[in-house]
Amino acid sequence: MAGVILMFSRSQFKSIVIARILFLCIVVSLQSVVGQEFGHAEDAEEAVRWYRMAAEQGDAAAQFQLGFCYQHGTGVPKDAEEAVRWYRMAAEQGDADAQRNLGACYSYGIGVQEDHRAAVRWFLIAAEQDDAEAQYNLGYCYQHGTGVLRDDRAAARWYRKAAEQGSAKAQGNLGYFYYHGIGTREDVEEAVRWYRMAAEQGLAGAQFNLGYCYYHGTGVQEDERVAVRWYRMAAEQGLAGVA
Repeated sequence: MAGVILMFSRSQFKSIVIARILFLCIVVSLQSVVGQEFGHAEDAEEAVRWYRMAAEQGDAAAQFQLGFCYQHGTGVPKDAEEAVRWYRMAAEQGDADAQRNLGACYSYGIGVQEDHRAAVRWFLIAAEQDDAEAQYNLGYCYQHGTGVLRDDRAAARWYRKAAEQGSAKAQGNLGYFYYHGIGTREDVEEAVRWYRMAAEQGLAGAQFNLGYCYYHGTGVQEDERVAVRWYRMAAEQGLAGVA
């Protein structure tokens, strides 16, 4: 009996590939949850195969995932230059995750020559799409004058955007800015509010700073017992100088 040849349009084929990728991701996630070891490498390699099929057809999400796999050696040998190539393809199509990661590659010289100005450019593009990590990175660049002129007000503005989306690092840094009046008004109560948000997410530096505020009654009622509790949380994460 002759085999049946199925014909698909370009959009139908892309949908099939994406569906297969999602299925494989679910399989890998379930294996991770139950702690199964068998088949992990094979599943990753299979996922890469499907990512590649979709990526080569121009699917930005698949291009990002393929770049991520090459960067971290998941299902393929690590290849930073290949990771950058796929990140760039996705980034140029507007994928914020790829834009952010491409910025990070430029920032650290991963697979490409270190270029802080290029890093800032990609961070900005992703940040304007409300990518919280890119907003944090951009705030950091403005705070330290990395790839851009130092501008504490701009740093505070981008930290706030990221902090409002739940970035613990941005919350901690914004708290620091309020505490010292950097790029914004000095407001210790507001500093405590942001320290608390970051501390409750487990950020050790914010836990220490919150403990300091409770110990000295800065922006909050003095309470040595609460101070010690936050100091202990920071210390248990290995923060130096906390005892």
